[in-house]
Amino acid sequence: MSAEKLDKSKTLFLRKKHVGPSCKIFFSQDPIKIVKAKGQYMYDENGQRYLDCINNVAHVGHCHPDVVQAGAEQMGTLNTNARFLHDNLVLYAQRLQATLPPALSVCYFVNSGSEANDLALRLARNFTGHDDIITLENAYHGHVSSLIDISPYKHHQLPDAELRPSVHVVSAAPGGVHRSRISSNLLHRLQVQMCTEAGTERTTPDPAAAYADDVRELIDRAHEKGRKIAAFIAESLQSCGGQVVPPAGYFQQVAAHLRRAGALVIADEVQLQGADFVPDIVTMGKPIGKRTPVSCVVTTAEVAQAFASSGMEYFNTVRPEPPPPPGSALIRASALVQIPQFGGNPVSCAIGLAVLDVIGKEDLQGNAVRVGRRLSDLLEALKRKHPLIGDVRGRGLFIGVELVKDRLTLTPATAEAQEVIYKLKEEKILLSADGPHRNVLKFKPPMCFTPEDAELVAAKLDPVLTELEEVLGLKPLDVPNVGKDRSKRTLSDERQQHHDGIGAPHPASAPKRIRKETNSRITPAAD
Repeated sequence: MSAEKLDKSKTLFLRKKHVGPSCKIFFSQDPIKIVKAKGQYMYDENGQRYLDCINNVAHVGHCHPDVVQAGAEQMGTLNTNARFLHDNLVLYAQRLQATLPPALSVCYFVNSGSEANDLALRLARNFTGHDDIITLENAYHGHVSSLIDISPYKHHQLPDAELRPSVHVVSAAPGGVHRSRISSNLLHRLQVQMCTEAGTERTTPDPAAAYADDVRELIDRAHEKGRKIAAFIAESLQSCGGQVVPPAGYFQQVAAHLRRAGALVIADEVQLQGADFVPDIVTMGKPIGKRTPVSCVVTTAEVAQAFASSGMEYFNTVRPEPPPPPGSALIRASALVQIPQFGGNPVSCAIGLAVLDVIGKEDLQGNAVRVGRRLSDLLEALKRKHPLIGDVRGRGLFIGVELVKDRLTLTPATAEAQEVIYKLKEEKILLSADGPHRNVLKFKPPMCFTPEDAELVAAKLDPVLTELEEVLGLKPLDVPNVGKDRSKRTLSDERQQHHDGIGAPHPASAPKRIRKETNSRITPAAD
């Protein structure tokens, strides 16, 4: 069944020769050459099938026939820029808007999540007249220059990097074990709230209010320095930051502080749809087109009109007007016009419409809820058995499993997470790890994932964790029925601890029988 044009060694040689070295590849010590994919499965050049727990961007499943047909038929008919009238553009905008609150009514189509977030910043700055942006620690919002600045996740690789004065970072509001950078003031607020609730039925702090107040205090400090906040941007569930789920009510309280300061709220939903909350701007990434270059920014009519009134026409590919005559002090207003070449083109919109059709026809949102709940239950059962699992968290099929060496100290089990990934690869299951310590196993499969797939993953993960815990000297907890036993295997130490796209910062020392960590700090592309 091989569809390869070159043998694997030649492909790897040419990649190393002609593709930039910063474009990392999964499993570089033993890379997989993928030649075909269908549904939730990927196939290598030898026909070996892998269960894909990585590619949420495939969304409704790899190579879905309805999506493939829609794209092929439209490409065989017309593909042109968005300055011509075409039904696909307006129908797709109408369908997307119908999934959002009525106030979010105006769409801008672009090509990637990065481009969408970059435009969202422009909209916010234009509307407010302010410049500064508030972002969360460990956030990742894209790879273009304006977004690297507001993506602390990327700064872990650059210890000497300094934030721009216009960028402000606040602690992420965790809903689980994930260790957030807690300031002394924030810790005090949590303790005070816990004390004031003593004697009542509730004896726990209100993390939503405490973390939202962190944002309020940051706004106040910025104002004292003469700075003004344009927007707060956050993923509805932090992905690269470690599958961090904010506590209920957090975004609503943050929004109240921001709007009093004349700032907007940007919901970066490039990875997944968020909670019941109405921001001022929403961005969507390539999953809406099943990896086709299409993404979207949706905002209010008021924000969109202010952008139009600025005099700058927006499209996503620049075609500059001829420059003014030499010595002329005039700058043509039309030189600021940007002409579309790709964003919102008929083919991308046809594919986007087909994706929405498939989601509805196959009840994939319902499937994500049902199978996600089953997968979470299986992982929670593993947590009750395995001390390596510190936390299981997520929404639907977007789930993180945080591995720790000690549940009290929360020491990140970074090397162990990488070992899990390689062992599951041997079992033909593709998984990644992320978070600031690369110790969070990251489940984000296509939405067609089945209960049987969830059962398989849990059954294969169980003995891998057992082996690692034996090496670490960790004793198992109670033993639920989470999968079949399998014979012990000696942990490999000949392969280096280096997962492509999922490399880790320097972890605590790994057990001798776990492959050694390299100094590589590889960052996966989330966009």
